[in-house]
Amino acid sequence: MILTRSLAYRYPQGPALAFPDVDVAQGGTLLLQGRSGAGKSTWLSLVAGLLTPAAGSVTVAGQDVGALRRGERDRWRGRTIGFLPQRLHLSDALSVERNLALAFFAAGLPEDRAGVRAALAALEVDGLAQRRPGELSGGQAQRVALARAVLLHPRVLLADEPTASLDDEAAAAAVGLLRATAGRCGATLVLATHDARVRAALPSAQVLRLEPAQALA
Repeated sequence: MILTRSLAYRYPQGPALAFPDVDVAQGGTLLLQGRSGAGKSTWLSLVAGLLTPAAGSVTVAGQDVGALRRGERDRWRGRTIGFLPQRLHLSDALSVERNLALAFFAAGLPEDRAGVRAALAALEVDGLAQRRPGELSGGQAQRVALARAVLLHPRVLLADEPTASLDDEAAAAAVGLLRATAGRCGATLVLATHDARVRAALPSAQVLRLEPAQALA
């Protein structure tokens, strides 16, 4: 499902980050662990096709991501990848319902209002459809962002530091929600985190540990 080989990325005027090879099966769970600066967010962006590798390859659901041109990559991402970023990027200018509807535009698909309502209902936030994101609590906003991420039934669900700044009870609820939602979609789940509580909550997950020492000059 996710296969990387000799993957590396170089930021402008910075070192090249070299990543270990990964092979994650469909429906599996991967924990991407490491301290800040180890490259967790970079790895997620490479898998999602948001960044282009300096070397190596990324294959997701049988697709060589690097072989896609920009427009093709955007449509592929919209249909294949669900992304829950650390900063949720919900637009305060739009209602919750319209925020979700943007996913269809990104994927090049016709809008499905019934699908939006179903996704919100599955995350138990359908009553918030006409509110603006600024009117939501942190937990409500996270559920809305997760509903957006799984709206198109992605093959892969990526989450970047989903338990950051959460207390123990809220962190456990967030991990449980991600696991249940990925299971409902049959999606491969990848969580980038340095939170030991996530590892404890997912003892059978595959682990990829990144270290700052893996940055190559």
